[in-house]
Amino acid sequence: MRHRYLARSNPKAPNLRQVHLIPSELFDALRTSGFKVRPGDLGENIAAVGLDLECLPLGTLLRLGASATLELTGLRTPCVLIDRFKSGLKNRLQGRPAGPRFKAGVMAIVTQGGEVSPGNRIRAVLPARPISTCLRFKPTHPRGGFICR
Repeated sequence: MRHRYLARSNPKAPNLRQVHLIPSELFDALRTSGFKVRPGDLGENIAAVGLDLECLPLGTLLRLGASATLELTGLRTPCVLIDRFKSGLKNRLQGRPAGPRFKAGVMAIVTQGGEVSPGNRIRAVLPARPISTCLRFKPTHPRGGFICR
């Protein structure tokens, strides 16, 4: 997946938006706010259960299934097109001042391919030194045992 604006403004830049991951808990929060959004509606490739994706640092590796590995490259920033899908949704996905800027999942690149299926465990491997000011890590965050959905 490549954001159209970014591809137009700098076509030679590497594509750091290959995979969109979203916390599945976001769907419940949106339903509570009156938005009927189902898995897949926001363009995500993977919905993860129990993993606070937006709080992991850039460079975190996510190991899925037997061999697939993704590297987090940034927050997903919802554009104006998301309001064409559901009016007011972009505003609802804005983060809080103390947290991430957006609550719409994260983007990642594939560093090792492999088969990924619903129910696969996701293991987060934090970088030795966080390299991020965009994403952040909560010290109380568990370090593994998450489920694909």
